[in-house]
Amino acid sequence: MSDKPRHYTNEAIDITYDSSRCIHAEECVNGLPSVFDTARRPWIFPGGASADALAAVITKCPSGALHFTRFDGGTPEAPFEPATIVPTPRGPLYVRGRIELRSADGQAVIEETRLALCRCGESRNKPFCDNSHRDVRFADPGNLGAVDSNDGETKPS
Repeated sequence: MSDKPRHYTNEAIDITYDSSRCIHAEECVNGLPSVFDTARRPWIFPGGASADALAAVITKCPSGALHFTRFDGGTPEAPFEPATIVPTPRGPLYVRGRIELRSADGQAVIEETRLALCRCGESRNKPFCDNSHRDVRFADPGNLGAVDSNDGETKPS
């Protein structure tokens, strides 16, 4: 399969799918099975629901593998406010908001609204999660340490 994002379009909306970012969270197939059906080819059928319903489900995609552009004057995709970072039990960090991912040398790599970032260290698509945590049985529960509001230091919980 190509790592180039694919487009699935009708007169109201363009859905972009980037397979290299998909972690199979299944928000799409569970949210709109009339549109997202992995047993069908093509697996995305934008005519299977309204543009509003499509937009609502696509924004639930935690990895940013799915995005949309509206042609019908509907509400465009927007970053979540405030930005959040949530560690998932035995899984990635889910990042939502106005995100600019930079390389170690400070170069902007991607501007995004949703990312799933690797926590286990085993991803072959770093810094993005590729579900390698499942293969290595990554067991971190995602608990956060207590943050001391006076100095910002994280204390073990």
